[in-house]
Amino acid sequence: MEQAIASAPASIGNVGVGFDVLGQAFDAARDTVTAVREDEPGVRLDEVSGLVTSLPDTVATNTALAAADALLKAAGVSFGVRLSIDKGVPVAAGMGGSAASAVAAAAAVNALLPVPYDVADLLPFALEGERVASDPPHWDNVMASLLGGLVLAASEDPPLVQRLPVPDGITTVILHPEVEVRTSEARALLKSDVPMKLTVEHSRRVAAFVAGCATNDLDLIRAGLVDLLVEPQRQHLLPVLPKVREAALAAGALGCSFSGSGPSVFSWALSGDADAVEAAMAQAFGTADIPARAYRAPVDSKGVQVTQSGERIAA
Repeated sequence: MEQAIASAPASIGNVGVGFDVLGQAFDAARDTVTAVREDEPGVRLDEVSGLVTSLPDTVATNTALAAADALLKAAGVSFGVRLSIDKGVPVAAGMGGSAASAVAAAAAVNALLPVPYDVADLLPFALEGERVASDPPHWDNVMASLLGGLVLAASEDPPLVQRLPVPDGITTVILHPEVEVRTSEARALLKSDVPMKLTVEHSRRVAAFVAGCATNDLDLIRAGLVDLLVEPQRQHLLPVLPKVREAALAAGALGCSFSGSGPSVFSWALSGDADAVEAAMAQAFGTADIPARAYRAPVDSKGVQVTQSGERIAA
């Protein structure tokens, strides 16, 4: 095979309550990578299109190139690849744009191998790509973009990730404001120590949220989808967040929080309430004179998709 195309979805890191533990695929936006096999070893960047038309062009500076390079070296093949990237996921938005590029690149190059890896086994290569954007890399965005749905990082060493059941009839709404928040800066704000009482209360929320998803119990989801640990430390990065959250909850949202480190804000809502929740969030941003673009996707969004000769071969 000489060429393969893969697309990977945006993602919601942390899913509010699950800092560095939970990730969710968000299929309203995807990055697409085309990998072309070349005789010359190594990884090269070709065309860049979509929301941006220029990206760094070295393995040390580009998440897609780094993921592809790690995979080729592990596979021990003699050929190289040329990658074209179509960016559909906004950058610096808290929507996992760097992870989507890394995942899509790993999957596209994998399809060119004589013996491809299983999709789940691409995780370490995609993580090496994500390491370019954040070291240590964030598992939450990468695992969700790769596997789809709602994903739990049970252990990093040894690696153990697990897709979780997702509740029926729930839609995710994201509002991406025209504000920039760098993940590295947002992470630097976090305290290294927190009070025991806060730790216990936060643990209650995580347990309630996961249990609610597993049992389709909306009351547990509502009780759990409240970030007591991280959001209060970052809220000043987007002063309008409390108003947006208040509006979303008043319109029927099950919960509302930063997507990753922000500035995007996501809500979970019953599908019948999604229009009202989106409108309420948009109005709150509008009242603050902050333009914001709305996205919407099911909680059970698909992960990476790979095609060859126009035919889907993996999901």
